[in-house]
Amino acid sequence: MNKKKRKKISGADLAFRIFNTIFMIAFVVITLYPVLNTLAISLNDGTDALRGGIYLWPRVFTWKNYTTVLQKDNLITGAFITVARTIIGTFLALVSNAILAFIVSRKDFIFAKQVSLFWVITMYVNGGLIPTFLLYKSLGLTNSFAVYVIPGMISAFNMLVIRTYMKGIPDSLEESAQLDGAGYTTIFLKIISPLCKPVYATVALFVAVGQWNSWFDAMLYNRMSDDLTTLQYELMKLLSSVTNQSSSAESMKNSNGSVTPTSVRAAATIITMLPIICIYPFLQKYFVTGLTLGGVKE
Repeated sequence: MNKKKRKKISGADLAFRIFNTIFMIAFVVITLYPVLNTLAISLNDGTDALRGGIYLWPRVFTWKNYTTVLQKDNLITGAFITVARTIIGTFLALVSNAILAFIVSRKDFIFAKQVSLFWVITMYVNGGLIPTFLLYKSLGLTNSFAVYVIPGMISAFNMLVIRTYMKGIPDSLEESAQLDGAGYTTIFLKIISPLCKPVYATVALFVAVGQWNSWFDAMLYNRMSDDLTTLQYELMKLLSSVTNQSSSAESMKNSNGSVTPTSVRAAATIITMLPIICIYPFLQKYFVTGLTLGGVKE
């Protein structure tokens, strides 16, 4: 029987592997510690947490911080609106940016450079908060759900990311489809889009995280309508109310324990980030591929 020859590892390669392993372990610990520490504080009694010394495990376990957050008025409505704006806003933004990127990435589009330059300028220059508010008000977007999804349909950054990826697709695929009589709509839907799944997933994750975490637009445009509130805006108001009630934890005690602004903030942080953490593992493969392959040129 022929024995497989083992490849000899030089001292430099062995040292690099050891250093790389230690570095990656340290990096993982540094990355996960803030999340685990926040989780431990959110599950710990508020008054006891003020003593410090909580690292990865709660010292006095309690669900009071979470019940305080979940009992907030309009929280269910806010969660529903946030989920709706995340799904609808992500879909509309992905479709609009993909169509625009496809148009700009075509070589026979004579205004490709001018349009791309126009969108790049919008990344650095905007009209300001007050003119934007007056514009949205004149368009009837204030006090409506549309203000959550329509202004974010087009993003210069997302469009450029998709356009760069599309330019990396061989032109021969489009040319062969045109020889078979396919139009631009067919090429976009049946050839380009299936190949752009990685970058689509990347942009979708960008938009979804932004929609999920957004609260300033709810405060600015829909603060007078409780039916259009968002989860993040309600959590922000909860943190403000808890902080303003008292700086002393004694005034917030009850039979189930006590809460403090720090413990409530930790619980709100976990509730906010939990959905994104659950979604990200399913998109990680496409996310990494979409960011790396978009810059590859043959």
